[in-house]
Amino acid sequence: MNRIIAACGNDCSACPRYNAPPYEKTEAELHHTAELWYKIGYRDHVVSNDEIACMGCSPENWCRYRVIGCCTEKNIENCSQCSDYPCENMRECFTVTSSFEPKCRQVCTDDEYAVLSRAFFEKEKNLNELKIK
Repeated sequence: MNRIIAACGNDCSACPRYNAPPYEKTEAELHHTAELWYKIGYRDHVVSNDEIACMGCSPENWCRYRVIGCCTEKNIENCSQCSDYPCENMRECFTVTSSFEPKCRQVCTDDEYAVLSRAFFEKEKNLNELKIK
């Protein structure tokens, strides 16, 4: 299957939350992800499968960095296509995202960490690769 790189560089196709066809997750997989998000500290309680499941970014979705809204306004698919990339907003996004990595290494299994690393901790690498293409 093809990789799906989000506006911010996340690899949706590797994300344990991404539930759009053909990447559907089982109820058990979604529940495991909700438990993992709580264990990592991304949530303050184990949320429902409906809350943890993600169908991809849209301007209406909450985003700490308003990345999809910015890309939509600029009529681009992802930040690598922006003449200001990497802007201060994205540099902060990369920094904050990487700040979660030590906690993930501490509480995740090797397999869980590998998934999270590919899905979230390689966003700058993903965007840089897209910029080269």
